[in-house]
Amino acid sequence: MKRALVHDRMTGDVTAEVTTETIASTRGAIVLPGPSSASTTAPGVASAGGRIRLEVVVDGWRFEFDVVDADRAALRARATKSHTVHTQHGPTEVRAIIPGRVLTVAVEPGDVVTAGQQLLTVEAMKMQNELRSPRDGTVERVSVSPGATVEPGDILLILA
Repeated sequence: MKRALVHDRMTGDVTAEVTTETIASTRGAIVLPGPSSASTTAPGVASAGGRIRLEVVVDGWRFEFDVVDADRAALRARATKSHTVHTQHGPTEVRAIIPGRVLTVAVEPGDVVTAGQQLLTVEAMKMQNELRSPRDGTVERVSVSPGATVEPGDILLILA
């Protein structure tokens, strides 16, 4: 039995947590927690990316939700940029997360970077992966150059 999260499509907030057993037993319709007399559901419609689009009508108000696998949602949250501002002191090591070959290095020691700025590009399995700065800072050291082969865990650069 797998967990799934119900996201409000307008705010992006998680509004409920259900199990795949709940989804299967309701044939695609999910009854969310709350007063049973106030909510009706429409069958969910599967969409790309493993999401189920769901429409809920409460007292004439229509709400749209996405139901996603909880494990997939956790992976997506780790892979996307955080919506909160994190302050970090001290050096940050930017490491390779996949094996590949460095195509470009967009920064050099002493460069001031902002969160989300492209640092370098790594090619893995014929796909180009841009590595972006996790925070604002100054490039202290660049450990790789274009053409270098990297393995998971290798230090690519250090932000001060």
